[in-house]
Amino acid sequence: MTRRSRPRSTGFPPIARADARLLILGSLPGAASLAAGQYYAQPRNAFWPIMGRLAGADAALDYAERCRRLMQRGVAVWDVCHSAHRPGSLDAAIDVRTIVPNDFAAFFAAHPLIGCIGFNGAAAARWFERLVLPDLPERIRALPRLRLPSTSPAHAALSLERKLLRWAELFESQGH
Repeated sequence: MTRRSRPRSTGFPPIARADARLLILGSLPGAASLAAGQYYAQPRNAFWPIMGRLAGADAALDYAERCRRLMQRGVAVWDVCHSAHRPGSLDAAIDVRTIVPNDFAAFFAAHPLIGCIGFNGAAAARWFERLVLPDLPERIRALPRLRLPSTSPAHAALSLERKLLRWAELFESQGH
């Protein structure tokens, strides 16, 4: 099967209100998320447990309520990639040559209060800085950016508690 004939993974629209102040960026939804139509649906992913502790958006709540609580706290969630070829769910499996980034110029125009960007893992940070950042206005390029440990279960080098401490830095920096 050629690269062109393989199906593309396509992400979701952002979870965001116009008054969002903090943007959390992942790479591209994995297989469990795509199947569920929800960000971070893989049950072992630490994103929702961390958001439960930091933003009251606990995994025990239904998805719509978790999203509502994030938006009430001024938190937006999106991915760097609109689409790409990726077999499976690992970021390392994404064919970088096939990445189509999301439209960040339009996003930042519609969300002018964003004051900080947090990256859920190294891949999201790397691809944003390489594929997106150079084309953004200076005001956006100057926003503080923080690379956080991935919440993916594939990133098992840190415990949930250690990941939580790093993610808490992002929320504290924005007065959350």
